[in-house]
Amino acid sequence: MTKETKIIVGVLAGAALGATIALALSSDSTSDVKNKVSDWFCDLLNSSKDKLAGVVNKATDAVDKVKDKIAEINA
Repeated sequence: MTKETKIIVGVLAGAALGATIALALSSDSTSDVKNKVSDWFCDLLNSSKDKLAGVVNKATDAVDKVKDKIAEINA
């Protein structure tokens, strides 16, 4: 795992733990708090997926550039 991946996983794990604690501590099962926490967690997951996709795209671009340079040297 890269450093960025570890950070993203850590943030997601912390968010999951926080959401779980918030849901466990809320007294009303139909509370707006549960819906808000659930929505926030879903938004967090979606944004982290987008960021991770951006990191993957950058890494893929870097690998392609290296491959092109190697092909130039070997040609």
